[in-house]
Amino acid sequence: MWNQIKTIILLGALTGLLIGVGGMIGGRQGLLIGLIFAGGMNFVMYWFSDKMVLAMYGAKEAKKSEYPELHKIVEEVAKLSHLPKPKVYVLPTAAPNAFATGRNPEHAAVAATEGIMQLLTHDELKGVIAHEMGHIKNRDILVTTIAATIAGVISYLAHMAQFAAIFGGNNRDDRGNMMGIIVLAILTPIIAMILQLAISRAREYLADETGARTIKNPKALANALKKLEIGAKHHPMRMGSPATSSMFIVNPFSAHGLVALLSTHPPMAERIKRLNEMNI
Repeated sequence: MWNQIKTIILLGALTGLLIGVGGMIGGRQGLLIGLIFAGGMNFVMYWFSDKMVLAMYGAKEAKKSEYPELHKIVEEVAKLSHLPKPKVYVLPTAAPNAFATGRNPEHAAVAATEGIMQLLTHDELKGVIAHEMGHIKNRDILVTTIAATIAGVISYLAHMAQFAAIFGGNNRDDRGNMMGIIVLAILTPIIAMILQLAISRAREYLADETGARTIKNPKALANALKKLEIGAKHHPMRMGSPATSSMFIVNPFSAHGLVALLSTHPPMAERIKRLNEMNI
């Protein structure tokens, strides 16, 4: 429940930031242009990102005859989640990971790598699939698309403010005002990004909780996360893009320094701790 409330608060803060910045920098017209531009881009991503991401990672639809255990687990978890069975895909890589995609439960897909099926036990893999079905059940693709749209508009307004500051303001008062706008234009996208990352982390916690409650076995998911954290370090993803890292159950790419600080995923130790402390 707290993660749902936290998401609402963060989305509210992001929306408030958008309205405030829009009024100060772009006015009603600039805000409208930004909303149309970012909304159009994210609408396309919302409807077609599943096909794009699956193609990016060379995912192949898993035949039931070749992957009977994976299909059985997906069918079991879908039934427990009261959701339609999603399409099942396999990624041809030793990197142990999994993700869910699709704009709604009726158009969803779950993808698992060859590496994760070799690394995890049946119960641990079931915990991972339950986590991914949790994302589908909680409609996280929609939530993250809304957050991305708002953050995108804020970035657009910031760029517009920088452009105005560079080419406008010839007297001293104008230059003083423009310096303030430049500072605002630099800071607001950073704040928006931090809020967007916080939303992503909150949805990961929620998917962990939803998946654990679905299969009534939080220990299985906790054990899976321990193995996946180590496995991802030894076998980082060699294809795809870091821009898609938030889709996976663990970050599939090596993260160091600032990249690790601005992670789309919560600290692994905290995720495991919360799962181990769950009473079901």
